[in-house]
Amino acid sequence: MPPRLGVGDEFFLEVNRTRPGDLDRRRELMEQIFASVGEGVVLNSPLSAAFGSNTSIGDGFYGNSNLMLVDDVAITIGDGVLIGPNVTLTTTGHAIHPDMRYDFGRFSEPIVIEDQVWIGSNVTVLPGVRIGHGSVIGAGSVVSHDVPPMVVAVGVPCRVVRPITDADRSYRQ
Repeated sequence: MPPRLGVGDEFFLEVNRTRPGDLDRRRELMEQIFASVGEGVVLNSPLSAAFGSNTSIGDGFYGNSNLMLVDDVAITIGDGVLIGPNVTLTTTGHAIHPDMRYDFGRFSEPIVIEDQVWIGSNVTVLPGVRIGHGSVIGAGSVVSHDVPPMVVAVGVPCRVVRPITDADRSYRQ
């Protein structure tokens, strides 16, 4: 197997040019790009990543268009995760003090998205965050801290607004 490269290489150019209906080719490319990729994965184009090889994707994942994976270290995405359009998962940040940024100094911490999480449109997940099983992250949120399982969290910064309960079994409230 050839080495796994990052953004701008032929893998990402090819996956973004592949027709949505060419599932076999898309699957073949995903297996070359990612550390692991589960069954039933759907990734809409365009997709971009720093490396791809540091990202693991579980079964039944759906990633909408313009998913950006800044996977300088591990991004782990569980089973049944849904991600809306224009979402960024970034494992890397830069120092606050300008003297620390002079030579592009940075830090990286892994991101974990547990099973059955739904991340709405235009969300940014920052380094070191774990989003718990079944939680929902509302559109436009910036997730800078861990989110516990089975909650709805929204905002900038993202905060838990309520638990998910049996009352949420209806489609909309």
